[in-house]
Amino acid sequence: MTDELELLRQHDPAPSGQGPWRERELTPDAERRLNRLLHGARPRTWRRRVMVIGAASGALLVALTFTLSDAGSTPAAAVPVALQLRSGALVPLAELARRAEATARAAGPDDGPSRGSHLQSWYMSMESGPDAAPPVVVPEEHITHWNADGSGSEMVVATDPQHPGRPVIHDDDGTWRTVNDGKVLHHKTYPAGSEGLHSGLASRTRPPTDPDELRETLSWLYGDADDGTTQLLQALSSYRDEWTPGPRETAAIARMLADTGELKPAGAVTDRLGRHGQAYVYRGHDGSMDGARQMVILDPVTGDLLGNEITVTKDLPDFRLKAGDVMSYEAWMP
Repeated sequence: MTDELELLRQHDPAPSGQGPWRERELTPDAERRLNRLLHGARPRTWRRRVMVIGAASGALLVALTFTLSDAGSTPAAAVPVALQLRSGALVPLAELARRAEATARAAGPDDGPSRGSHLQSWYMSMESGPDAAPPVVVPEEHITHWNADGSGSEMVVATDPQHPGRPVIHDDDGTWRTVNDGKVLHHKTYPAGSEGLHSGLASRTRPPTDPDELRETLSWLYGDADDGTTQLLQALSSYRDEWTPGPRETAAIARMLADTGELKPAGAVTDRLGRHGQAYVYRGHDGSMDGARQMVILDPVTGDLLGNEITVTKDLPDFRLKAGDVMSYEAWMP
């Protein structure tokens, strides 16, 4: 209990010595700190962050040794195969950003973002402890949606690892089911006025249409988007889970990524949902993703963010990982 109280004191968004907070609103910095405390430890975020495989991460080496010690009993078919790049002309990210901006200019006034997302994902679990998940887990499909009146729904379905991306349909009686009768892991609906109680600040922060403002917003919501490209991609991934962007927001995302100057064109690719995309690769050199490759997939015409994939770039025999092994992937749908 003492440790938890100290953690709360360290994240106190309104320290008693900084003014009569009960008589006025929190400052932006205080609200950001409160948001990080309340929503920073999202269930899937820890899986993404434990993919830090730099040589100096001793704690991770211990975690990997622990969780992968029984990996031999897990069927190899459960591990997805890395996406294969196709040869051909490489499209610079700046050019794709221009295409996205052209699409945005042709968009109508009602072509805006929507709260919620449809995501198909897989993560290699690094959890430890007696109740830890197995090191390899099946793909999951996440569907969240929020209406203007604050009502909404969320569902998580375990999907077939050999046939990812099977469609999810909404029955007339209001229930969700998958065509292949996938296992529903979680399903909840919320009445009007519930959004503020069951969703984070990110889901209520409309995505900016300016690339610089978008990066600032990601830094404000997630705290480290300005620390490097790795952190920026992590923040963007988390934010994309909260919102489905429209053409103008998509153009801002594409331009923001182009402005980093660190995502290099890698070729055409067909993603796990059968969509054609352009792949852009970042090989971490900031220490946090040393030994891993992040591949961002964008629609070659509209610039829509289709997904990303993280793979190992060098053999790690102590952990039975080989160069090219997939650590995680995410694929977003409209």
